[in-house]
Amino acid sequence: MANTTIYDVAGAAKVSLATVSRVMNNPEKVNPETREKVLRVIKELGYHPNAIARGLASRKSTTVGIVMADVSRAATAALLGGITDIAKKYDYAIKLFTMDPEDDIKEAMRKCVAEQVDGILLLNDELELDDMGMVIDLIQDAQIPLVLCNTIYNEKDVPTVAIDYTKATYDITKKLLAEGKKYIYFAQTVHKYSINQFKAEGYTKAMEEAGLDPLILKSSGDVSSNSVQFREFLEGGNKVEAFISVRDSIAVSFMNQAIELGFKVPEDIKVVGLQNTKYALLSRPTLTCVDTPVYDIGAVSMRLLTKYMTHKDVADNKVFLPYRIVERQS
Repeated sequence: MANTTIYDVAGAAKVSLATVSRVMNNPEKVNPETREKVLRVIKELGYHPNAIARGLASRKSTTVGIVMADVSRAATAALLGGITDIAKKYDYAIKLFTMDPEDDIKEAMRKCVAEQVDGILLLNDELELDDMGMVIDLIQDAQIPLVLCNTIYNEKDVPTVAIDYTKATYDITKKLLAEGKKYIYFAQTVHKYSINQFKAEGYTKAMEEAGLDPLILKSSGDVSSNSVQFREFLEGGNKVEAFISVRDSIAVSFMNQAIELGFKVPEDIKVVGLQNTKYALLSRPTLTCVDTPVYDIGAVSMRLLTKYMTHKDVADNKVFLPYRIVERQS
């Protein structure tokens, strides 16, 4: 079989990747029957272990795989900063695995697992629920320690580091309601991101508790498209007293169009972002935000994964970091 991977061997032999690895590197630790079965499959499939596999037992470096989608987002860059700073302290090697929506998700994850990384941080929040479940199952079946980093999946009990996005968005919406705002719009992306669904839940809960209908706008992440959409929306006579956006860049795009059309921010319309990225400080007026401590999320995720890789006791596998509302000029 061409390009046979260790994953193929494990699947055909119906054993874990860890067992295949032990057969190749510490055969004396595997019972004879299982060892012979794995060796037979290796021969039948023509599997040739790479240098990483051959040196697995004696290698000195620890490798962490980071599975992610879009590397261009400002929040992702900050996450990686926290991850890599902690990884350097432990002298870990980092491997990045990018996964586009059009990719064969299962095959992409098989390649990641086949690299025999010692642990995986899953940053990809663009997966549908079924795909997310399948990815988690593949990693857990391979017996590789896994932590969800700024990604939340409630269907399975998986180690997770994030903030409580539902409560954070609920809190900022309640604050605007307490200031007398009723026409509060919530902007989320057309493309689905798992954490954005939790943000929408918090906003919706606060609006419904106030006896108001949720006002949700779905927008592209592309600034040029946003500008046209928001201008048409504002020119259409829609009453807006406040605008909350899942992304700072979208909030700034909306604010720019509002100001160009003669609205005063924050006197006429209050604008809030839900990230606190560099865009919040670069905008004029500066953007009020719910601060998501993404650097800290990355750092804590790496520390939590380290505990699992070194078989340390973990008191709580769900870590939700504190957040705060940063009030600026908008």
